[in-house]
Amino acid sequence: MKVVVGGCADPPGEGASAGSNVMQIEKQRKYSSVTVRRRYLLTLGGAALAAPFILRSGLAQGAWPEQTTIPDILKGSGEVRIAGYGGTVQEAQQKAQFQPFEKATGIKVRDFPGADWAKVKAMVDTGNVGWDVVHLGHANAIDLMKTGDYLEKIDYSLIDDGVRREYRFEYDLGMMVHAQVMGYRTDAFRGATPASWADFWDIQKFPGDRAMYGVGPAYPELEFALMAAGVPPDKLYPLDIDKALASYDKIKKSVVKWWTTGAQPTQMLTDREVVMATVYGHRMAALQEQGVPVAISWNQGVAKFDTWGIPRGARNKVNAMKFVAYTTMPIPQARFALAIPVGPVNEAAQKYIPPQRLVVLPSAPEIKKQVVPYNYEWWAANRERAAAKFTKWLLG
Repeated sequence: MKVVVGGCADPPGEGASAGSNVMQIEKQRKYSSVTVRRRYLLTLGGAALAAPFILRSGLAQGAWPEQTTIPDILKGSGEVRIAGYGGTVQEAQQKAQFQPFEKATGIKVRDFPGADWAKVKAMVDTGNVGWDVVHLGHANAIDLMKTGDYLEKIDYSLIDDGVRREYRFEYDLGMMVHAQVMGYRTDAFRGATPASWADFWDIQKFPGDRAMYGVGPAYPELEFALMAAGVPPDKLYPLDIDKALASYDKIKKSVVKWWTTGAQPTQMLTDREVVMATVYGHRMAALQEQGVPVAISWNQGVAKFDTWGIPRGARNKVNAMKFVAYTTMPIPQARFALAIPVGPVNEAAQKYIPPQRLVVLPSAPEIKKQVVPYNYEWWAANRERAAAKFTKWLLG
């Protein structure tokens, strides 16, 4: 059984700088033409899923709530340059937040794909800061500020009071909640339902190929490996890397792809290439709307959040602060949650989201009870060591 290692990473997430352990993998493995064709098809699949995901999820766009008024302090002129992750998420941001911000404030939005904290570092180091706002994982902001003065302080006098305390940081501000979870085909196990990582690891009860995240510019799923080995969710941190790798040994032969882009595992589930995969929960809605027999197990998923950061020396710093403030207001947050099933960071957004939508968001009370908060501080301190060990294990 051939294991295929995917290409470059896509958001949302908390990726490190582009390169890292994926470069080591690529130096030591040559991809076959079959792998290249598969990657191409997966890329097409991700694009094909994006449109119905945004347009059909939740309420139709015409029924989304409108931000009819904004504080005068958020109005202005000129432009703001935003670096996002591209793909489905950025398309949702454009419809739900960027376009309304431009209309309401008079500030022109110019957005670009390719957000990368390493690029932020390079821009600030060279004094050529081309972005005013950048989409980050919170770990990215921690990494940046560990190595220097790379982000502007958030001006909390502009930020809506409804933004929860756990998403407020000195140099970045939470703007969406998401989760990494288990996805599976509901027609694969004769009515049996996997409900934990121990089930994901149980090849006898739940036979079939798997796909997992592992290589690329982010972090291996050590939490899942440890919970499969019996570590209670509330006892995960600090992570025991060696114990996690020993747990991975038990499933390695059944993992046919270590994915690096969010479109890959959902496409593989659709094409029956795998029966189970670790996935970004918000990507599964598109498959379900299209009638693909798949489901999510939220239990023991890892709850994460992405943030906005403003690079130090941003040319349009004032407009950047206004943009960050606007997109975390209740209605812009609700619009984003209706465009794509990610949770709001602003508590007041919930009253603008229909109940049937609220219950499928990772910020919903019943789902929050099942998922494990991701420990960004541990990963910021241990990322390089964990990634190096995982890469050595994967190549061994």
